[in-house]
Amino acid sequence: MIELRDEIKDNPSRTHAHLLGKQAPEMAAFQNEPKQMDSGAIGKTGYLKLRFAKGEYRSELVELERRVPSLVQKALYWDEEMPDLPCVTMISTSGCLLQGDRQALDIIVEKDACAHVTTQSATKIHMMDANYASQVQHITVAENGYLELMPDPIIPHRTARFITDTEINLHPSATVIYSEILQSGRKYHHHDEQFGFDIFSSRISAKYLDQDNQITPDYKKELFVEKYILEPKKSELSTTGVMGPFDIFGNVILLTPKIYHQAILERLEAKYDVENHIAFGASQLPNESGIIFKALANESLKIKQVIRHFWQVAREEVKGIALPQPFLWR
Repeated sequence: MIELRDEIKDNPSRTHAHLLGKQAPEMAAFQNEPKQMDSGAIGKTGYLKLRFAKGEYRSELVELERRVPSLVQKALYWDEEMPDLPCVTMISTSGCLLQGDRQALDIIVEKDACAHVTTQSATKIHMMDANYASQVQHITVAENGYLELMPDPIIPHRTARFITDTEINLHPSATVIYSEILQSGRKYHHHDEQFGFDIFSSRISAKYLDQDNQITPDYKKELFVEKYILEPKKSELSTTGVMGPFDIFGNVILLTPKIYHQAILERLEAKYDVENHIAFGASQLPNESGIIFKALANESLKIKQVIRHFWQVAREEVKGIALPQPFLWR
């Protein structure tokens, strides 16, 4: 790995993205440098900072910082059910994640503000023969803030290596809904594509902000931590208790005040339907911090539909607002 440039050293999220795979034990076997371009070189260190604040009539994207290959152009207001909601689409100018890529994202939602953030399309992680790709997401939502972070699926190609760390810091009155969909690969492209990636490591954690909307370093304030490491070449994933007969995994975290939990759970059901290739269910997170929803399917459309239903229930109970009709092309 090349020496960190000053602009990266001065940014905690970008530094975290560079050091994440270096410090993770599961990535120890993938430290060799690519021959084409060093890991973390210029053009391989994407960064986005999105800060939202409450305006006079609507929430607004008041600060935007971007570094290639990560790109955001402007906030749009296409949600007719929630016209004060700025909707931002994250774009990759490279079209995919390559070996040695380091990506970082900072999202800040200030007091009483709201935002919806998504991606332009699926995140594709290309084949690799050296090193790995890493992603860090730091999310901060202040008092009465509301954030929907709903990216499209992640598609790891065969021999891909990827590590991601998502840290959510929110005020106890705030709401965050975060979705992660993992596909098994390009299963119709090549016979070695389905679960052909080398490693996929994902960690999601959350903490409450203090009364001054500052992150507390006290680990006892940590609400939950979920980490899973998938290495299909070492441990079969298509087994009972893991993926079973399914090949797409959906994971949704809803962090919201306790007063909404029971009403949301009462509107949800658990299902395991092998014939129709779908399984899903919800349960409460530790420390009464929210709800976790997990789904399995064999088609991305089906898993998007059940996640959308969970998202709709959550928004209706928390905000009293319905979702708009889905776009025909998504």
